[in-house]
Amino acid sequence: MFKLAEKYGGHAAEEYPMLFQRILQNNIRDYYRRQKVRSTWTTLLSSLVSQHDDGDRDPLDSLQSNNPDGQPPPPDAMLQQSQLIAMIEEALMDLPKRQREAFLLRYWEDMDTAETAAIMGCSEGSVKTHCSRATHALAAALKAKGVTLL
Repeated sequence: MFKLAEKYGGHAAEEYPMLFQRILQNNIRDYYRRQKVRSTWTTLLSSLVSQHDDGDRDPLDSLQSNNPDGQPPPPDAMLQQSQLIAMIEEALMDLPKRQREAFLLRYWEDMDTAETAAIMGCSEGSVKTHCSRATHALAAALKAKGVTLL
């Protein structure tokens, strides 16, 4: 309702139901798109975070043990995990600065579009564009190296 009032307050009253419906549909689509992208990256990167992480360490520096008995993973699994971490870090560093900044703020730091735009000094639309391009570039770079996402 606020978007309708802010953006379309000067329009004729008979246009309001159609405009409200379109705004609502777009917001619902945006929400589910964000959730899909966020859950893809959170799932991929969450395996890199230790269960006993105190929040002060870099998640890429810690490995999560998938063994319920607390035993360290076998050496081959540790090697694969460290190679995956290196590939993700390399792919992130290959992104243009603005895309990397937007991606890390949105999906790593879990900030919303408005917060990210304020920090980056750009519009929310630019943040969305940078994030979209970054996720596509990361997925393509990782896929080219043989990493498949879920």
